[in-house]
Amino acid sequence: MYYMTAQQAAEKWGVSLRWVQAYLKDSRIEGAIRFGHAWMIPNVAQKPADRRFKKKDKTDEGGKSNEV
Repeated sequence: MYYMTAQQAAEKWGVSLRWVQAYLKDSRIEGAIRFGHAWMIPNVAQKPADRRFKKKDKTDEGGKSNEV
C-alpha cells in the first residue's frame, strides 16, 4: 500500500493542511498512521465529508415539498 503525507492529502483534496490535521486528530481518515510527528495517509483514502453543512432535502424555500 502506498501512502501520502498530510500536505499531499491537502493538495489532493483541495483543502488546507490545517483541515487535514483536524480530520486526523478526529480519526476521520481511515487507515491513517502516525509516525512520531508525521502522518501517513493511504493514497486511496477519501476526503471526509464536511460536517459544517447538512445535505439539502427536496423542499423549496417555503418548506413545501417539490413533489406532486
